[in-house]
Amino acid sequence: MINKAWGTLFGAWLVASIATMGSLFFSEVMKFPPCVLCWYQRIGMYPLVFILLAGLFPVSKSVFKFSFPLAAMGWLISVYHNLLYYKILPESAAPCVQGVSCTTVFIKWFGFVTIPFLSFVAFTLILILLILTYRNLAHEKK
Repeated sequence: MINKAWGTLFGAWLVASIATMGSLFFSEVMKFPPCVLCWYQRIGMYPLVFILLAGLFPVSKSVFKFSFPLAAMGWLISVYHNLLYYKILPESAAPCVQGVSCTTVFIKWFGFVTIPFLSFVAFTLILILLILTYRNLAHEKK
């Protein structure tokens, strides 16, 4: 029987894998060049695929200490990126001085789903699932 901690950790791995494949699809297939903030978010997302997969066999609390900081860093950068993208922060606050702008619109599904928004959702889901994994592991030990 699969325990809850394994299921939530598998969910986090699945989200990280889909997000990684999505970012590679946008840049390699659709030829959308990533901005500076997108690169920083990739630095947080790509290793999560391998860390979370390794943490599934067997599940232990140590996977949390390696994956949570990366996910939290990626989440913070994605929040900042969305604030820039939706013009809550001025474009002068963007680190994108060379190459593609951090506010360039490549996709806008349903009028609001953008690449920065997808990143924010992915990191948010991963953080929630990691917290649930940690809690489930704490309850299983009792």
